[in-house]
Amino acid sequence: MKKLLLNNKILISGVGKGLGKQMFYNCIDNGAFVYGFTRSKIDIKKIKKKYLKNSKIFIGDASNIKFIKKLFSYFSKKKIKLNGLINNAGQRQRKPFVNISYNEINKIMRVNFISTFMISQYFVKNSILSKNKSIVNIGSIVGENPFAELTGYASSKSAIAGFTKSLSLELANNNNNIRVNCINPGFTKTSYFAKFKKNKKLYNWTLNKISARRWGESSEISKLAIFLLSTKASYINGQVINIDGGWRA
Repeated sequence: MKKLLLNNKILISGVGKGLGKQMFYNCIDNGAFVYGFTRSKIDIKKIKKKYLKNSKIFIGDASNIKFIKKLFSYFSKKKIKLNGLINNAGQRQRKPFVNISYNEINKIMRVNFISTFMISQYFVKNSILSKNKSIVNIGSIVGENPFAELTGYASSKSAIAGFTKSLSLELANNNNNIRVNCINPGFTKTSYFAKFKKNKKLYNWTLNKISARRWGESSEISKLAIFLLSTKASYINGQVINIDGGWRA
């Protein structure tokens, strides 16, 4: 079977757990050399050894602009030109609107949205001379659907959708020619699934809202991300794609 990302150099944020780790594995399986980063050294120790020879993992926080500058300075010094970027790093926040402090809304926007904005900006500057360039942002169905006590989180994910559409237009009309798309996963079996499932009432409520009557697998989200990074998706740009088992239907 043909590898969709053969000889590509991909940067992925938040590769330590869940969806980020799955995409890290699958990009390498599809022929890419992957640069990833995570906040914890413990996360790196848990990554399968066979994937380490085709990757380089850094320790850093997506919302720390000093780290991002240092990361892209490394790419510049090593003359590494990236083909693809997956903005995956993110944080959840469940809290009543009236109880969200300034620091809390500031943090969720920095981690979920501003990091996506700034990393993308550095990526665009880095990849000017590369071919087959693509950015994939990871949003959430929460950004387009109302959920109680998720106002802060929803705001950050809605911002990613708007950012995706505007940036795709801007980059398509200059010499960069970078495609930009967004994936909005629905309820997916990532690192928080086991804890969520213990709340049987809430878990059953989600199942009843999903026409597929199950949560998605990380691999199902990952396959879409890889497709969007590849030349197979060369005519897909500026799209916000919900992959949610039929939740919005």
